[in-house]
Amino acid sequence: MSARVSVEEHAAFVRSLLSGLGARPTERVALADALGRITASPVESPIALPPFRNSQMDGFAVRAADVATAPVSLRITGEVAAAPGLPAPLEPGTAVRIMTGAQVPEGADAVVPVEDTEDGGETERAATVRILRGRAAGEYVRDAGSDLAAGDDVLPPGIVLGSRHLAAAAASGLTGLLVRERVRVAVISTGSELVSPGDALGPGEIPDANGTALAAAVRATGALVVHEARVRDDVDGLRAELDAARDAGVELVVTSGGVSQGAYEVVRELLEPLGAWVGSVAMQPGGPQAAAAYRGMPVIGFPGNPVSAQLSFELFVAPALRAIARRPAASVERLVLAEPLVSIAGRRQYLRGRRDDEGRAVVVGGPGSHLVAALAASDRLIVVPEDVTELAAGDAVETIAL
Repeated sequence: MSARVSVEEHAAFVRSLLSGLGARPTERVALADALGRITASPVESPIALPPFRNSQMDGFAVRAADVATAPVSLRITGEVAAAPGLPAPLEPGTAVRIMTGAQVPEGADAVVPVEDTEDGGETERAATVRILRGRAAGEYVRDAGSDLAAGDDVLPPGIVLGSRHLAAAAASGLTGLLVRERVRVAVISTGSELVSPGDALGPGEIPDANGTALAAAVRATGALVVHEARVRDDVDGLRAELDAARDAGVELVVTSGGVSQGAYEVVRELLEPLGAWVGSVAMQPGGPQAAAAYRGMPVIGFPGNPVSAQLSFELFVAPALRAIARRPAASVERLVLAEPLVSIAGRRQYLRGRRDDEGRAVVVGGPGSHLVAALAASDRLIVVPEDVTELAAGDAVETIAL
């Protein structure tokens, strides 16, 4: 068992193991699957936006010269809807009823909004329309390419795709985008006592909470879970799962359980002889940790207690995965304590907590690393430094949003 290290030392070691994940290969995905992904290169629009001259308003397409002396009356020769087809050219001295987004006929160079007319409303189909206000050439007409010319970049590289970006891509006629691949992660729970959630519990058995929690935490960082497994306290079984993950193209494995000093610590038993770091971090909960490269694949091992496992992932793995996926880091905020608390010297405490209605930090539940319900009721972690053994109500503390 290695000597105890600080939180910063272990975080730096894990970062070094994960540093090779930053250079991402690329893949093409459909627009429907591109939300939250990162563009791998500039995205060119194959068409102009808009692709043709169209009306900005419901109204009448006219020649500006014909309405310069408004009020004037013009004969209505037709109607153009926002629909497929090429409208007939506009003759001098006439008007065409036109809808928003409809193609402006050849010969027309302005649109008069329906509000500036008489006898040309939505329900009236008069033979003539009286134009009450003249419009200059180009008014209420969107020129082809006024938003974007064909061949121009509609999206830059390196952005996290949101709905507005996908709208621009779809408007450009694109069906897919070249994006950076997500980090491929495996989540492995260890422990002979674990069963699938919902299964009947036999003597000494408990539901596997870590598999569900860590897989969800991985996905929340923008990474991709491609392999999930549960293994008994059996070194050969764990080795087989790691080999299967590596052969499936997994780039990172996170495990829970099997990293302490007990008799059935399969992660330690398998990886320590291969040169893995297996030791203790000066923190509570989450002291026992492991970090290694197995067949060139980073394996980060967390304790089996659910609170410890989730806290460890948040502190040591999530920052790197969020950075790769361009996701924001966890929010850190200083709050004052609502009540006094005591802490253990020499270990950094991460207490479950929440912000109360007065903006103060309130501890939720006790210090036990098994208190999953207390974690679910929390919205932040309250950080107590290693050299602090007690704090009074009103003292300021650092909190990390969950």
